[in-house]
This record gives sequence, C-alpha cells and structure tokens, in this order.
Amino acid sequence: MRNVITLTTDFGLRDYYVSAMKAVMLGIAPEARLIDVSHDIPSQDIMAGSWVLKNSAMLFPSKTVHTVVVDPGVGTERHPIALQVEDQYFVGPDNGIFSLLTSDRDYSAVCLTRQQYLRDSPSSTFHGRDIFAPAAAHLSRGVPLGELGEPLDELVSYRWMQPIADKDGVQGTVIHIDKFGNLITNIPQVLIKEVVEGKEVKIYIGNVILNDISNTFGSVAEGEPVAYIGSAGMLEIGINKGDAEEMLGVQKGAQISLVLQK
Repeated sequence: MRNVITLTTDFGLRDYYVSAMKAVMLGIAPEARLIDVSHDIPSQDIMAGSWVLKNSAMLFPSKTVHTVVVDPGVGTERHPIALQVEDQYFVGPDNGIFSLLTSDRDYSAVCLTRQQYLRDSPSSTFHGRDIFAPAAAHLSRGVPLGELGEPLDELVSYRWMQPIADKDGVQGTVIHIDKFGNLITNIPQVLIKEVVEGKEVKIYIGNVILNDISNTFGSVAEGEPVAYIGSAGMLEIGINKGDAEEMLGVQKGAQISLVLQK
C-alpha cells in the first residue's frame, strides 16, 4: 500500500475543486492520508509548480503518490500521465510540470488510458477530479504503474536558463518569487563558491547594488535588501521584514549580476 497522497494545485481554496478531488480519492482509498503541499501555485504557472515539487516531493516517505494539477492545457491533446521517480509516484498533466524532477533522475511513465482507473465520462475542464484524483487513489492502493496505461518514453520538458559564469563574475535570472516576495535566482551555491567565494563582489539587481552575500535576513537593518543562500541552495534576494518583489520592483525573469571587483 502507498498510503500517503499529496496534492499540489493552482486551485486556491475558495472553490470546491480541492475538496472534490479529495472526495474522489477517499471514495476509492478511504485509508489514504491526504497531504496538501500547496494550492497557491500562481494560476497556470507550470514552472512555479515544478519548483515546489522539486523542493518538496522527494522528502516524503517512500511510495508517496503526488497529485499535481497546474494544467492550462486541460482538455487539449496534452497527455494525462503517471510516473515513478526513484521511490515516489506522480500523477498529473504532461505539460512540463515534472521537468525539474526528471532533469537529473531516471523515471518511468505511462499515459493514463485505462478507463477502469478513471471516473466515467471525464469533464473536459476538470481532469483533476475525473482523471488525476482516481488514478492517484488507485496507485495508493497498490495498483502497479504499468496497469494505468501505455508507456511513455519521453515527457514534455521545460528548462530554466542556466547562469553564465566568466572571469568577470556570474549572470543569472530570477526564476521564482515566494509568498514573502523573496527573489529566488538560478545561481546555485556551488557556482558561487567556485567563482565568487573569497573575492570582492557587487551584486546588481533592479536598481539596487549589494556588496556581499550574507547569512540571513537579520544581517542587515530592517527594510534593507540582502543577498543570501536560501534553503533550496540558490542565491536569493530578500528584504529584512519586507517584500523584495514589491520594494525592488523586480519580477520573474529579471537579470541579476554578480560582478567581481578588480
């Protein structure tokens, strides 16, 4: 048995969508433990959902089933899928949402084609309830992945731009903004150690220039910006007791430059 099922969606909680998915799951697997990862993924933001998965899914107990519904292409020709990555299982749309999980890990995947594991007459606009929820519940009860449908050799994949490092420093971008307005970049700690550590550097983002990388928010005065390595191992920009997105006027995709001083 795979008793834990997680839910990650962009549905929010004001409507019935999340509860409908849970109702279907419990109707099939009443013994399941349902865990909400997040229902506040920005609407239709596939890569934000992928980021949340990357930083949470592999921490769950072995054989957890993760139901992921950030699905702007619902009702189109994109495949509904289930996959296994290491000892974790995933159910959701084949739209790139699993990109960050599978970019450096082996996986096996199937297209959800076996009607006996889905609800009858699925809605064209609510695959979360009618396709993904029942498939996840059946997986949690021990139905083998291969029983759910036909094998898929390759999934849709998105990639963030990679940071560029040279003799002058590192160029990167803001790839995610969390609930607190912290700006998460695509510059990993390992690259900073390789290129920047032990050298004088200036960090340019928006109209702000920072002179170093600190340990935490409290390293600067309240209301001041700070650069630090976040819990995901990436360079982040925040404001001590403030919102960097709002106060610095920086959005996803903005450039960040770490310039070595001669």
